[in-house]
Amino acid sequence: MSQTVEGSSRQTATASETLIEVENLKKYYGDSGLLAEPPVKAVDDVSFDIKRGETFGLVGESGSGKSTLGRTLLQLETATEGTVSFAGTDITELQGKDLKEWRRNAQMVFQDPESSLNDRMTVGEIIREPLEAHNWGNKKERRERVMDLLSEVGLQEEHYFRYPHQFSGGQRQRIGIARSLALEPEFVVLDEPVSALDVSVQAKIITLLEDLQEEFDLTYLFIAHDLSVVRHICDRVAVMYLGKIMELGETESLYENPENPYTRALLSAIPRPDPTATRARITLPGTPPSPRDPPKGCQFSTRCPAKIYPAEYDDLPNEVWDGLERFREIVRERSRLSLSTKDRVARQLGMFSKYDDIDEAVNDFFGDIDVPSDVDEHIDAAVEMIKDGHPGDAREYLLDEFGSICDHERPAFTSVGDDRQSYCHRHVDDYEDVDTVLDRRVYGE
Repeated sequence: MSQTVEGSSRQTATASETLIEVENLKKYYGDSGLLAEPPVKAVDDVSFDIKRGETFGLVGESGSGKSTLGRTLLQLETATEGTVSFAGTDITELQGKDLKEWRRNAQMVFQDPESSLNDRMTVGEIIREPLEAHNWGNKKERRERVMDLLSEVGLQEEHYFRYPHQFSGGQRQRIGIARSLALEPEFVVLDEPVSALDVSVQAKIITLLEDLQEEFDLTYLFIAHDLSVVRHICDRVAVMYLGKIMELGETESLYENPENPYTRALLSAIPRPDPTATRARITLPGTPPSPRDPPKGCQFSTRCPAKIYPAEYDDLPNEVWDGLERFREIVRERSRLSLSTKDRVARQLGMFSKYDDIDEAVNDFFGDIDVPSDVDEHIDAAVEMIKDGHPGDAREYLLDEFGSICDHERPAFTSVGDDRQSYCHRHVDDYEDVDTVLDRRVYGE
């Protein structure tokens, strides 16, 4: 399966040919001992494929697992479970010489063009390094190869003997791109390649990447948080949240008609040039949960504006539900904290006071809104459990009372059109669709 720079054995691609196939991929961090903390679930059961010659976009908030996923595809991180097939070969099984040979076919361009280059090496040495590591050609051929690459990325031959600190950010990224192309890979992971650059420079680097893709028949995984850049360069897009892909589909289709509530929220934040646009931005409450302790059901359930509520509470005002979700997140975090021996003794003696500040949080969440009496009773009951030193009991109590299918069960990755999939319970006929719920809860229509 390996491929050298000379005599490429690449076959002519078809539009539907799959180059990368990811199935049930997981990447967890943490120890596995009896007393170890729960693992960090950076990538949690992800499946998708990348077609040969396409640019596949991966977007999401910081901490969603995008970069970890990209590094795991290249085996820079070892997968915890699942498979990554490259042209039919599972690269998670490769080791030693086989893994080294495979890496000719897959390279990475890193986010920060300054820290990813060694300031003690000249530009020529940096780009030549992968050629030497793979024993490609002789000294003269390597030098000629580097000179060709410098020209390809818009740099000059005299730059060969200069050092990275002598270049601008955009030029340093060009050096990183040249290094990634040295062994003529088929697949390149671009990890936010323009996020550290000025806007004017970003456009030049994007144009360069597009030109190189066409010239060298490259396949890209383009990781970014800038949704506008992704729309410009990517053929398909996957939207990621807390280690899970929430929606996947053709770029224009996804941008014009997003199906998943999380995608809706992300796209609503893009500034619109139309001054007559009246759609409000969907502001998500709180912050993403800890990847050590994600929700049992849908990962987005703690912040979702279209969450399915229990039937008996479905008519609660939005502000009450927002307060409940934020309160439950505080309780979740308290339940994860370990108590000292002194605190455990105080709890046993009925003198526990560590969590008395929970009253302030409740006042912040509910002090200015009208909370129905039956809901208020459950909040008070949970507060007493927390004050007594049992936030875990309060967490389960609130889950039993206010939890729904979104809290208890993982949704299916459902087809929502041609080549479109979304991870949401609302795509099932038993529930109102996302549009109807957002129109009522967010837009007041």
